[in-house]
Amino acid sequence: MHQVERALFDIRRGLPVLLRDAKESVLVQPLESLDDHTLERLVTSAGSEPGLVLSRHRLALLGRQISAESARLPLAPRELDDLARLNALAFGRRGAAPCSMPCPAPVAASRTDHAALTLMRRALLIPAALTARVAPHAEDSIHALVGDGTLLAIDAADAARCFENANGMLKRVSEARIPLAEAPESRFILFREPDGLREHLAIVIGDTARWPATVPLRLHSACLTGDLFGSLRCDCGEQLRNAVAEIQALGGGVLLYLAQEGRGIGLANKLRAYSLQDEGLDTLDADQVLGFGEDERRYGIAVDMLAALKIHRVQLLTNNPVKIAALIEGGIDVADRQALYGRLTDENHRYLSAKASRAGHLLDELMSGALGTEPNDALDDSRNEVGIDQPGSRRA
Repeated sequence: MHQVERALFDIRRGLPVLLRDAKESVLVQPLESLDDHTLERLVTSAGSEPGLVLSRHRLALLGRQISAESARLPLAPRELDDLARLNALAFGRRGAAPCSMPCPAPVAASRTDHAALTLMRRALLIPAALTARVAPHAEDSIHALVGDGTLLAIDAADAARCFENANGMLKRVSEARIPLAEAPESRFILFREPDGLREHLAIVIGDTARWPATVPLRLHSACLTGDLFGSLRCDCGEQLRNAVAEIQALGGGVLLYLAQEGRGIGLANKLRAYSLQDEGLDTLDADQVLGFGEDERRYGIAVDMLAALKIHRVQLLTNNPVKIAALIEGGIDVADRQALYGRLTDENHRYLSAKASRAGHLLDELMSGALGTEPNDALDDSRNEVGIDQPGSRRA
């Protein structure tokens, strides 16, 4: 795992890494940092032409439907001379534009190809990578680069499991009393994942000795633009503040502030997706243009945080059935669900509509206009909503 953590930092710096399994050694270069020099170095070092590994979401946009999670596009020499085309294939709005050549036919991704794309996701980069098999005549030079520390080599199976490396290994780092406007008796506890890339907060509200037996809980994914700057594109900031106030009103509980910006794609990619939304796409389609699924978040880390806090039974403040299912799967007793809304406005209407109609978020009352226009009205009207419609869920 230590080598995988090092590989993530190299990838974010634009450096290639070597993935190995029993069948092959493959040089991996993130497409996001590709230029003429790095491309030439990749081809020379590997001694073979690279291919472009893309997700099934991106390939579907290019008209190539696959059942696997990823596939590899073989690249002809003429395509390697056109960086604009490579970028267009990987994340361009219209797929192969501006080049008129058709998208190459994909071939099945090997285990190393799939591991390469998993590393890109974990590193919060565009999920696209060039992979080049190390040719027999290049093996000695590659071995020398690994030996002198110039090139990092990792096992492909370890790389493919990089999202699982934090499970059960979360570290409780620091904490402090932080009085909040809506909850004067609050304590912030910071948890860090083992790769060091992500830190998450548990905001403990109220006196734990006086908490309800069923602990009010909100899972809130970080949204810099909404939470801090009051962006009108979403309702995240209002949901955050409403959640703190509601947990306080319920007698105290916990808000887990998870470092999963942009539904797990990271801030850089969220800003890219916003630019695509300005061209007319909704929030889900914009993410898929970039090669992501409709929601890249994982909630195992929340389960680990709740275990560290010794919380096993919760009243979940959410409109998202996926969060309910994830906690139940992690062994948390979700006794009740309570709706949590911000305001529906002209600026966030399309965003919330896509979440409701395409991602299954439970927003019928809000979208129908049945609630008041002020945030507190939404809270008051939804305070006693406790329905859970997930298979295997438990109610009080």
